[in-house]
Amino acid sequence: MYDDGTRRPAMPISPLSPHSPGARPAPALKRRSAPRRRTAWALAAALTTGLLAGCGTQESGVAPDADARAQAEGFPVTIENCGTRTTYQEPPSRAVTIHQHPAELMLALGLQDRMVGTAFPDSAVLPQYADAFGAIPELAEREPSFETVLEAEPDFVYGGYGSAFDEKEGRSRRAFSDAGIDTYLNREYCGEDEVHIADAYDEIRTVGSIFGVDERAEKLVAELKARVDEATSAVDGVDPVSVFVYDSGDKAPFTAGGKGLGTEIIRLAGGRNVFDDLDEVFGDASWEQVVARKPEVIAIYDYAGSGSVEEKKEFLLAQPALADVPAVRDRRFVVLPLTATLVGVRPPLAVEEIAQALHPERFA
Repeated sequence: MYDDGTRRPAMPISPLSPHSPGARPAPALKRRSAPRRRTAWALAAALTTGLLAGCGTQESGVAPDADARAQAEGFPVTIENCGTRTTYQEPPSRAVTIHQHPAELMLALGLQDRMVGTAFPDSAVLPQYADAFGAIPELAEREPSFETVLEAEPDFVYGGYGSAFDEKEGRSRRAFSDAGIDTYLNREYCGEDEVHIADAYDEIRTVGSIFGVDERAEKLVAELKARVDEATSAVDGVDPVSVFVYDSGDKAPFTAGGKGLGTEIIRLAGGRNVFDDLDEVFGDASWEQVVARKPEVIAIYDYAGSGSVEEKKEFLLAQPALADVPAVRDRRFVVLPLTATLVGVRPPLAVEEIAQALHPERFA
């Protein structure tokens, strides 16, 4: 858990002991250089004009971004988020995202021209957003310092994990507010006990409201719901496949419990998480329990810093105690990027992908 009490580890847990032969550090992430601030500001201002609905014609002497914002409908907007109440008089025009799932959500809403910085990519970005994502300056490979964020001159910071606004690191929401910068934290880290796929839809709608693109948000939600409905219809009536989620850990497996999105994704895809009785979003189990519960499939969570998927497979296949576990014996693994289990645009897409992996005969 993070120091602020949120549920995901501040630093990813390696599946291997630091002294194990196969252990190695995660590869360095590719950095994207940031353009000069003045250039980024001019570009963002120009692009904002073309994006906002009802921009109208530009009057002489009126800054394009100001003219566009004046035309924004539905403002002011007041948002309650994790105990912080914010009233937006106009849509943000210079956003920084910390962690990957907020960045992908904004890109899915067509808001790349409002983004002046990203940080902490967890995994490969979705292919359809790769070009747009690559054009946005990467501020840091992990959470950026408060000063680094300020250098991007944002008016909005969107955090994915609670660590985005770590008070001990000087990045509290109050510190940003004092600097005149609005903040928003992914609803998964607002202290609720359970996370559901409906939270992903609500997150999309809320961010759409903040940026004045409600119609885009509703269209995106409808498209994602349709994909989930199509996948669940395809696996309707199947016998659920038993699935063990392997996040990380060697002495004890760190796995997805019954209160997380991973479990719901598996259920919607025609499976059953063998640790759905673990009364947490994430938690430790035991290898003896894995053996006793005989999972037919192992879903490997993939994210930077936790060891590669191949390393995790090799680790599991090398354990004599697991040799008779059906998933290990049959070498039946599926890969689930960690970002696919976080509140954002990926969970509905993951339902479709996991359903195809668990029940390929239904998608032939």
